Amino acid sequence: MNIRTAADLMGAQTTGLSAELFDNEIVGFSIDSRSTGAGEIFFALSQEDYARAGFNGTFTDAHRFIPQAFGKGAIAAVARIDHVRNDAGLQAMKDRLLLVEDAIAALQTLARRVYQSWARPVVGITGSAGKTTAKELTAHLLKASGRRVLKSERNYNNGLGLPLAVLQMVSEGRRPEDFDMAVLEMGMSSPTHEIQRLCKITPPDVGVELLVAPVHLEHLGTIENIAAAKAELIEGMKPDGTAVLNADDEFVIAMREKHSGPIITFGIENASDVMATDIDTSRFGRSRFQLRTPLGEANTTLHMPGRHNLMNALAASAVATCFEMSPAAIADALKSVTPAKMRGEVIDFAAGFTVVDDSYNSNPRSLLSIVHAIAESEAHAKRRIVIAGEMLELGTDEARMHREAGLEIARLGIDVLWGVRGLAREIIEGARRAGMSEGATRFFETSEQAAEAIFNEVREGDLLLVKGSRGVETDKVVKRLRDHFPVLGADERE
Repeated sequence: MNIRTAADLMGAQTTGLSAELFDNEIVGFSIDSRSTGAGEIFFALSQEDYARAGFNGTFTDAHRFIPQAFGKGAIAAVARIDHVRNDAGLQAMKDRLLLVEDAIAALQTLARRVYQSWARPVVGITGSAGKTTAKELTAHLLKASGRRVLKSERNYNNGLGLPLAVLQMVSEGRRPEDFDMAVLEMGMSSPTHEIQRLCKITPPDVGVELLVAPVHLEHLGTIENIAAAKAELIEGMKPDGTAVLNADDEFVIAMREKHSGPIITFGIENASDVMATDIDTSRFGRSRFQLRTPLGEANTTLHMPGRHNLMNALAASAVATCFEMSPAAIADALKSVTPAKMRGEVIDFAAGFTVVDDSYNSNPRSLLSIVHAIAESEAHAKRRIVIAGEMLELGTDEARMHREAGLEIARLGIDVLWGVRGLAREIIEGARRAGMSEGATRFFETSEQAAEAIFNEVREGDLLLVKGSRGVETDKVVKRLRDHFPVLGADERE
């Protein structure tokens, strides 16, 4: 895509733009001047844009970073007309500026029009936990069927990330016709109809609802409000699209009332269209099971820990079934799945201990899901250790939720429990109330302190879970262990 086309699609004014720039091909699209690369267009976002788009908080005006973006090699920048009009410094760069009323709206409009021109199937995935894992699993299965799949990078799932994900198909020499379909995360964290806005950019042909859990309560207040916000995905689908619903989640299965088109369910506990039966978790980090779909059955193995990951695999299998993949093909593809970094990654160390790195994020439901997996595993661990970081954005009941998590962890028979930062102190308090000793529980103010302590604590036979909200940076604990202990190769683990 060249600058002329991008300007036309986003409705930008180009009266001051240098004529020689119009036919320049765009390498990519950036909203961060620090990471802008040569040949990219930089979108200068400002507080007015964020407020209109429903983002919470106060943001720095990125117009001040336009010179920095140009210094990094950006060929042009998208800027607000009203900011440029009254700024002599920006006026001096006008020959490289695309002028718009709102930079976020311009980014979203550009992505929507690229999508509309492409007009191929979109799978939208939402849920209070597991979105990125389910996205990766879904893309993996669909690619195994021979389809060329565009997917969200990392966890690009909001009003900025989703447009950037779509624009990958016109970045770095790629063309929309290079892709047969897209698998996109759709997230939300506030009561500003975020998912509704995302569905207007790329209305899904298949909408996946993973689960509803008490996260982002700080902004949404109640779990019922969270369910209503998540349901915007089903409401925003194409009318003839297929809703993929978790039959084991009461809030999700209730969303069937919001869709008159096809529905396919997945689950373990309740009768579903796509199910896992005869589940064997005798080796930690591996689930063997019988996959049942409307198209038949097949035996398979998932090399990811916990029932929550098995549910993510069933959601992906339900999507694959929507696209008529056979159970045998799905089963073969599932066998080659590996966890994404910091999302349930099982790391075996030569010193004889195993770490489950789930440090990317945390909430009460996801924490307890993986602790249950560790507690119920038949793996021959001498000690089961949990390092649990503070869980953020839980709202007014956050202290109680942390205490209840600690109570449950203790009841599950975990041998050692450490809490890291802030309200993780309540996790420790809850565990002690449930009978865990002071010697088996510790609290650390920072992840750095926990990382230093675990280096001297861990020993042969330990099974260690590391988990916390992203801002707590519990991944530093895993890094400390990796830096000082050799990791086994894949051929040494069986």
